[in-house]
Amino acid sequence: MRNYTILRLLLAGFLLYVAWPYFPNAITTPEKIFWGSWIAFALLVIGANLATLLQLITPPVMEQEKEKRRQIG
Repeated sequence: MRNYTILRLLLAGFLLYVAWPYFPNAITTPEKIFWGSWIAFALLVIGANLATLLQLITPPVMEQEKEKRRQIG
């Protein structure tokens, strides 16, 4: 379902929007590592959802459309 993918992209974009002003405030090494890993994870989430939205990969099992077939037997 495209709705879930779009909602996840919007949520990731919103969280990135909220966190963006705090990135330049990272002074110490642990802070830089934290924000660097946070950005990497956000980009991973956005990339995976874009791949699902563009149908480059199959969607998760719970989001796949189920075809109802009548059993003959």
